[in-house]
Amino acid sequence: MSEIKQKKTVAILCGGGPAPGINTVIGSVAKSFLRDGYRVLGIHRGFSGLLDSKRRTKEIFFAKADNIFKTGGSYLQMSRYKPKDEEFSTDFFVENNVKLLVTIGGDDTASTANRLTAFLRKHHINIQNIHVPKTIDNDLPLPPDQYTFGFVSAKEEACKLTTTIYEDARTSVNWFLISVMGREAGHLAFAVGAACHIPMIIIPEMFNKTQITVDKIIRLMISSMIKRKILGIDYGAVMLSEGVLHFLSDEDIINTGIHFEYDAHGHPELGIISKAHVFNVILMKKIEELNIPIKSRPVEIGYHVRCAAPSAYDKMYCSMLGMGVKQLFDAGKTGCMVTVDSVGNISPLFLEDVTVDGKILPRLVDMEQNKTKMVYSTNQQYLIETDYIAAKKYLPNPEEFDFFKILNWNSEYLKY
Repeated sequence: MSEIKQKKTVAILCGGGPAPGINTVIGSVAKSFLRDGYRVLGIHRGFSGLLDSKRRTKEIFFAKADNIFKTGGSYLQMSRYKPKDEEFSTDFFVENNVKLLVTIGGDDTASTANRLTAFLRKHHINIQNIHVPKTIDNDLPLPPDQYTFGFVSAKEEACKLTTTIYEDARTSVNWFLISVMGREAGHLAFAVGAACHIPMIIIPEMFNKTQITVDKIIRLMISSMIKRKILGIDYGAVMLSEGVLHFLSDEDIINTGIHFEYDAHGHPELGIISKAHVFNVILMKKIEELNIPIKSRPVEIGYHVRCAAPSAYDKMYCSMLGMGVKQLFDAGKTGCMVTVDSVGNISPLFLEDVTVDGKILPRLVDMEQNKTKMVYSTNQQYLIETDYIAAKKYLPNPEEFDFFKILNWNSEYLKY
């Protein structure tokens, strides 16, 4: 065996989609291990690239790590491929004397790494695996005061875009329906909408006392539009978390009358469509039925923020996570996510402690938190019972567009 093969190796791969800060993590992990004499090997295209017989790997030296840490995108090409257990192999780990597998990604990437290292242990190959939690959605179950990396940078970029869109609404006397990422949780929509004073923020978590339906989502939008008209404001915007579409029943989606592609199981393919466009079509149809003089246009904020350069916050945060990987490795930790608090304390979050039936439980927006209630009670505009008389000018049945009735909340719910 050559000297390079005998050298202890750290392997890094990235799964899922891009998020600001990936290269900061890669660079920081690499620097931390290179200084102790390890070889650092990057794997292109996630688990797909790892298990492919023609795998593409790239050795990462200090100069490369020092160059990429400040950049957006991912130096290592990514993939959402989720292999089955029977696809696993020991070859790569034996050939390269791998002692640690570092995965950067969301819950699927973390759980796959767990399955892979369990397979390796059965074949008497003991390596550690440490996961760095990456998702713009901020929905991994980290301690309450810690974001998933990429979230803050994506929020900053989305806020810049949303501010411009909102000014366009005022300038052109128009409405915009803005959709942002968040498959299971509405953290990004809530954060951006609150920061930009968007008058209606719609996230899955707000339907905590009633079922999400297309009809309720549309009535919430119109509730805000009519409230603004009563206030003499003929423009505005709705901030929508894309996740609301994923919580709808197939029947409700089909009944919209919009054409969808369907998967092999007969379910609508939701990942390849613009959520803003879908809801805007339905919204405009309802507005026309009500004969309300309002126009709305869809805007999808998605790929625009994924490969942005990391903010100062994420540069520091991701650097700490990368160095934290080395600290946990030296302490013998494995099967865990690396976490770091505001003063730099590194802790492992073991996947088995946050997994139920093989799935990592998502962290949702806390609707009981004072911050959430404050935004929905004072920084949102919608119809309530005292608006019914004024709203009659635009709606034959204002009570059907009452914010609290739509969500099945009583008027005391938002007190904080």
